[in-house]
Amino acid sequence: MGTIYYGGSATPIHIEDRALAHLKVVIATKLRRGESFTVSWQHLPDEPRGRSTIWLHPSIPLRFVFDDPEPAELSRSWIEDLAQSANSSGGITLVSEHIDPDGVEDESPQAVEVAD
Repeated sequence: MGTIYYGGSATPIHIEDRALAHLKVVIATKLRRGESFTVSWQHLPDEPRGRSTIWLHPSIPLRFVFDDPEPAELSRSWIEDLAQSANSSGGITLVSEHIDPDGVEDESPQAVEVAD
């Protein structure tokens, strides 16, 4: 389980390493361009029901910490899905990777393991 430390918040945001690796690529690209945006996710089943959203701005400190010392292999289509949502008025909505055993992407919405 990886972690995002954002600004002065005392509460770290925990995200599964593979999801965090993909999210990091999209966030870094947007912040490098000087763009502000939101990131939203649904709470895990063992947390109070609901969802969270944070506002990301290039001037606010941000740190990604991964449990796995080896970088995850990235999925171009998952990055594109996240980037597309990042460019919408609703900001990035963290969704799980769509993998089908036949190599065809599954388009149904799914939750991703995220804890804050």
